[in-house]
Amino acid sequence: MTTFAQTPDRPVRVTAFLDAPLSRWLWLVKWILVIPHYVVLVFLWIAFTVVSVIAFFAILFTERYPRSLFDFNLGVLRWSWRVAFYSYSALGTDRYPPFSLGPEPDYPARLDVAYPDRLSRGLVLVKWWLLAIPQYIVVGFFLGGWHLGWWSGGLVAVLTVIAAVIMAFTEKYPRDLFDLVLGLDRWVLRVAAYAALMTDVYPPFRLDLGGTEPDGQRQAAR
Repeated sequence: MTTFAQTPDRPVRVTAFLDAPLSRWLWLVKWILVIPHYVVLVFLWIAFTVVSVIAFFAILFTERYPRSLFDFNLGVLRWSWRVAFYSYSALGTDRYPPFSLGPEPDYPARLDVAYPDRLSRGLVLVKWWLLAIPQYIVVGFFLGGWHLGWWSGGLVAVLTVIAAVIMAFTEKYPRDLFDLVLGLDRWVLRVAAYAALMTDVYPPFRLDLGGTEPDGQRQAAR
């Protein structure tokens, strides 16, 4: 499988590209349009939780995250990210998200997590709760709360609504605002992957703005 996550210190890679033009008013009804996705995601996130518990014990005894389980949970994160990007965590595209656990490279929102050869037995006991507490506090400010396995409210939602109102009057999504929203979303996804035991690399307390990773141009050329 081809991945975009090949840099050891950056195992979680989030890229997104702002579509243009965007509808002035479609954002008003996207909450209705994504209901089928939310229904599916409820069950997927239940499965995600069960798989994470199984992976916890697998890592504890073998230092490995079973590849099939890893790929499933990565698929759930990818699906969730595409829905979030389409709806109220970015409003960055009007292209309806596919019902897919795969990478979907043609969709403007992408996520990849490098598969780890080994994971620490010691860290698996504490990283998802104790070590991640500072990150949860930050992410809680960004998101406001959890809903259907994804986020709602908080700073991300406020900035996205501001962008939607600006688009309604100008037909343009302010690039600086998009870059900020994507930076916040990227932070959230890094924490989600860490808390889901998919990496031992602690998420940086750093806001990487924009739709590409800091070295995204070099990675895309590979």
